[in-house]
Amino acid sequence: MLSLHMGWEHVLFASWPVDPAVVARTLPGGLEPDTYEGDAYLSVVPFTNVDVRPEWLPEGVGVPLPELNLRTYVRLSDAAAAGVASGNGADTAGGDPGPTDPGAGVYFYSLDADGLAGVAGARLLHSLPYYFASVDFRETDDGVRFSSRRRHPGARAAGFAAEYGPVGESYTAERGSLDSFLTDRVRYFAETSNGDLRYATVSHERWPLYDAELELYRNDLFDANGFETPAGEPVVQYSPRVTTHASPSRPVSGLTGTRQA
Repeated sequence: MLSLHMGWEHVLFASWPVDPAVVARTLPGGLEPDTYEGDAYLSVVPFTNVDVRPEWLPEGVGVPLPELNLRTYVRLSDAAAAGVASGNGADTAGGDPGPTDPGAGVYFYSLDADGLAGVAGARLLHSLPYYFASVDFRETDDGVRFSSRRRHPGARAAGFAAEYGPVGESYTAERGSLDSFLTDRVRYFAETSNGDLRYATVSHERWPLYDAELELYRNDLFDANGFETPAGEPVVQYSPRVTTHASPSRPVSGLTGTRQA
């Protein structure tokens, strides 16, 4: 298994509150919705992933990977957490040392990316639901124009098109705030084809965040993943870049505590 270096640029978090029961019925065994003031959230996250490479390769030889994902926020269920030990950050590096629940993280429903090798590698090595897509990513005077069309053989069609960009001054999310709940996550969980639950740790500096403007022209991700489109406007944040390090995928049975980044 490989540890990866990545640079996430022009990241948009567009997050809709939903009933936790809507999320609960879609999760694999061992996970339950994580909530903020009673709400679960579904987040659409477009960005470009630059310089993707194994940690041992030198800077500049990595490949770009424009990406779009639909995710939610989860924690280990009581039964699953009973076998998880708490530690103090043994499997992460760098970042801001804020404590976080070792059982909390992100669960991805789909990840559309414009790179066949990256999609195949992520499916094989990390058990993540990546799909090959044609992605058009362009920087504009005001931010980013992003569109995606899924082309993965046998997969359900999904399209997305939006323009987004930062507004105002940069800030760091206050611990305990909704902004922090939606962005300060250092772990993702994934289910393998045989039903095993695995996780990986993702470490980076605290997100530099901005309020965001979003013009959403098309978004099929909810329908493609079996959800009704949530009502209302999303909570939106923008981040220009973080440099990221992702651990190999590991069984949840070996999970220890980590530090928030």
